Amino acid sequence: MMSSRVFVVAVMVLLASLAISEGMSLRSRRSLGPEKHCKCIKTESKPIGRFIEKVEIIASDSHCAETEIIATLKNTREEVCLNPEAPWVKRVIKNIMSKKP
Repeated sequence: MMSSRVFVVAVMVLLASLAISEGMSLRSRRSLGPEKHCKCIKTESKPIGRFIEKVEIIASDSHCAETEIIATLKNTREEVCLNPEAPWVKRVIKNIMSKKP
């Protein structure tokens, strides 16, 4: 009688550990909410304004201390991180902000 209880407990512990490990592997395979780190590892400083289709500005927060500026290029749809300190980037941002209603 005691050995059947040990067996049942062992099976329950095994199933619980499998469920937990599967849940952890699912979390690493897909994003569950906002990313918890900066998106931009390196930034572009040279002027590429004429190739830009759209610009996304991500304000600094608890996950990334830097303001990130991500441009999508017209022809390739590639995303490029822009250096927010570059003079031409500051002008682009100023133009965008002046056009907002």
